[in-house]
Parts: sequence; C-alpha cells; structure tokens
Amino acid sequence: MGDASSRAGSGGKTAIAYVRSIADVRASIAVARRQPDAVVGLVPTMGAFHEGHLSLMRAARSRCSFVAVSVFVNPIQFGGTDDFNTYPRDLDRDLAMAAGAGADLLFAPPDGEMYPPGFETAVEPGSIATGLCGASRPGHFRGVATVVAKLLNIFAPDIAFFGQKDAQQAAVIRRMATDLNFDVEVSVEPIVREGDGLAMSSRNTYLEPDERTQAVALFEALSQARDAVAAGETSVARLRRQMKRKIAEHYLVDLEYVKVVDPATMEPVSAVEGPVLAAVAARVGRTRLIDNMLLLPAGGD
Repeated sequence: MGDASSRAGSGGKTAIAYVRSIADVRASIAVARRQPDAVVGLVPTMGAFHEGHLSLMRAARSRCSFVAVSVFVNPIQFGGTDDFNTYPRDLDRDLAMAAGAGADLLFAPPDGEMYPPGFETAVEPGSIATGLCGASRPGHFRGVATVVAKLLNIFAPDIAFFGQKDAQQAAVIRRMATDLNFDVEVSVEPIVREGDGLAMSSRNTYLEPDERTQAVALFEALSQARDAVAAGETSVARLRRQMKRKIAEHYLVDLEYVKVVDPATMEPVSAVEGPVLAAVAARVGRTRLIDNMLLLPAGGD
C-alpha cells in the first residue's frame, strides 16, 4: 500500500499500521470493512499524546472493531499569534502510545497531502463558532471544521471521538455533522485531569513550574461555580464574578474570558434554569489554556 508500514508498539507486542497518504487510509479502511459487523472508529488529533488522547483511543477500542487515529497539526486553524511552528511534535512517541492504547492505524499526512496546490474550499461554521474562543481566534473554527470534514470523508468512520475539554470545538463538529449529513456518530468523552484538576493538554508542557502551579486556578474557579449552582445559585452574573475573583488570586493567570453558555449552542445565558456550561480561557505565561465544566442546578441530573 504505497508508503504504508507497520511498527511495533510498547514492548514490541502490538503492531500498528502507519500511513501517510489518503489512498493508503482508504485501502486500509476497505480491508477493515470486510470483517463481519465492522465498526470503524476515528480519533482525530494533533499529536503530542497524553492521557486525554489515550482515553479517546480506549473509548474507541471499547466500541469499535477498527480504531484509526490521525495526527495532523492543522495549519489552517492557527492564527498569526498562535503556536503552529512550536506546537509539540513527537511522532515516534505517538506511534508507540497509540499502539499501546489499541489503535490499528495511525495516519500522519504531510501538509501537502491534506492541502494540495490549488486547495481553496472551506467549511464555514455558523454562530456556534463566533463566541468564546471564536471571538479571539478568528478563522480558528473554520480551519477545524474544514479539516474534520476532510477526515470524516477520508475515513468514513461510524463513530468519531472528541474530548470535552474542547467543548466549543465538539459543538461545532456536531452541528456540522448534522447540517452536512455526515453519517457518523460524534462521541464526546469526559475531560481527563491531572491530580490537582488541571485539564490535560499538549500545551501544558509549555508551562514553567510556577506557572504550572497557578494554572490550576481555572479548575478551582469552575469547581467553585459547580458547587454554587448545586447549592442553588441561579445568577450567571454572580457566578462569573465569583470565578473572576478566584482567578484573580493567581497573578500569573491573565484571564481572557469567563462565560456561562448553553452547552449545545454556546450562546450566553443569564440564569441557570437547567444544565449550563461554564467555560474559561486564560494565558499563563506564554501558554493559552482553556477549560470548562457542566453546571447542574440543585435537583438536576
């Protein structure tokens, strides 16, 4: 299959197919589809794996007969002030970790394979992409929607797995899959956190020790809001003030936004009348971090 190859995973016990071309992906998927009751799962990533990525792969392994992982640092979702050139990359490590998590195939295309000369078509998400991170990263979700649409067309998976940490991204993808009639289930898996609550992210490796200590402010603010809502608080204005005060206690954390929104539409809400999503973004040193938490009112499910 062209430039396809197979590499051993951790301890040499598990083999994973490593492919770099779309043609090789489609050939591998065609073979997988020949199995009775085949279920193809896709985990799209930008690599630099951590436990959050592995949890998605394990979720896919538990539900699918064939698990594919893509590793592609997507240039069109990065803006001028973003970290495309310095984004962490370690493909050999990623291959070993994906194999250990039970993935069958890893697709790591060069930029030109995904965006060949003359490429100019894009997916334009709607209002769901304009607030939160969309406000400070113009064009970001356009790039995300475009690359995910391409991956869904390349793999034609039955289930695609994403992480709740990127809640707005997941909402954009769900809306796109519905609006454009992709025949795929979008499965959003829980956030995986460090022992102190910091949401796992490839960008956490950028943090200096003192920054890492203070980065937990995001989780602390969200947890405070969760507890307040569970105790009966319904005012979003008060919740936002409380979260801002908590984050302000950490002088290395430069807050970008604190929002409380509808979990499906990402539209701001003024009162907690059902499940809502609290979302925060901040820069800690040179590192931009995001986090979120579902807030359930007293007596809610």
